[in-house]
Amino acid sequence: AAPAAAAAAGAEMDVDAQAAEKRTAVCMEVEAYICVLLTTLLIDAKLLDDAAAVSSAAFARVQATNQRTLDAMGAKVYFYYARAHELGGKLASIRSALLRAHRTSVLHHNGLGQVVLLNLLLRNYLQHSLYDQADKLVAKAGFPESAPNNQLARYLFYLGRIKAVQLEYSESFSCLLQAARKAPQRAAVGFRLSVAKLTTIVQLLMGEVPSRSALQQRELEKPLRPYLQIAQAVRIGDLAHFKHVMETSAALFHADRTHTLIVRLRQNVIRAGLRNINLAYTRIPLESIWHKLKIDRLEDVECIVAKAVRDGVIDAEIDHAAGVLISKEVDDLYATLEPQLAFHKRTSFCLNVHNDAVKAMSFPPDAHKGDLEQEEAKRKERLREEAELAQSLAEEDDDEF
Repeated sequence: AAPAAAAAAGAEMDVDAQAAEKRTAVCMEVEAYICVLLTTLLIDAKLLDDAAAVSSAAFARVQATNQRTLDAMGAKVYFYYARAHELGGKLASIRSALLRAHRTSVLHHNGLGQVVLLNLLLRNYLQHSLYDQADKLVAKAGFPESAPNNQLARYLFYLGRIKAVQLEYSESFSCLLQAARKAPQRAAVGFRLSVAKLTTIVQLLMGEVPSRSALQQRELEKPLRPYLQIAQAVRIGDLAHFKHVMETSAALFHADRTHTLIVRLRQNVIRAGLRNINLAYTRIPLESIWHKLKIDRLEDVECIVAKAVRDGVIDAEIDHAAGVLISKEVDDLYATLEPQLAFHKRTSFCLNVHNDAVKAMSFPPDAHKGDLEQEEAKRKERLREEAELAQSLAEEDDDEF
């Protein structure tokens, strides 16, 4: 009796242990959610090492699980994993882990995970100025069409930065313009500010001057003030004012990672000044140009003006013996191809907006199946009527014979 009682007691203990294990088991989605909350709490408390440890453990757990119900929360885990390491200055150490996770997401057809990891990898590369590697990643890794709007806006912003550094200003401006449209209009002030800063510089590098209203938006006017001053210097061709703004706001431009692009604007400032001088004077000494543009050395003026003439920036010629710039008569703008090119640019822009709007249209899933079923039923009814008609005609022919 004693062994039987002991066995029964042991069986009851096993049952109780199994029940306790079932009660304490937590589904993976809940575990990932708790890890995300804990990581954000540690980041807010400036405990970056602990946040990196927790996010790394959650990252490993998500990678070891292949569940479609975990995709949305797994994307949050990926984001805070990268965020914790970025704030801790360890962003380069997780690059290989992000690449492996992106490959796994592609193999598992995890669309949301692909988008988030692709943006994290692009941010990782751009933080370390690895623009060539970022461009290769964009070329080889496709961007899913079903991506959420916020992730698409981030992707377009990163792509715009890459194209701007690679001197592809038209494509960069197009990407940044789409990113500004995709971004929330009443929230995400930081993202809209970053897009506005980079868009302003790229537009200036294209030879265009951004509108004052774009730089004086209600929430962005004060942070964009140095960029407004840069735009004013480029518009009037004031090289001294441009250098002054560069010196006073150098720390801001370095923090925004736009300093390298702004340095390229020096040539645009000189060209704008030469264009204004060419319109105002029919004949002007090169020394006067040196004084007006505040160029560093007098010896460089002749080379700069000669290059501007060769590039077609100004329609003039240089009298090297006398050291004088002689402007030619300005032709009628409407006799050139400029109006046609401007009209073509606006037409292309409208067509691209229309195509994007058509692609963005959403329809209820399987909405077309009802119409297909109705058409199939009508087709079968028509075939049945034709068969009956053919059979009746055949019977009439038999009766006549």
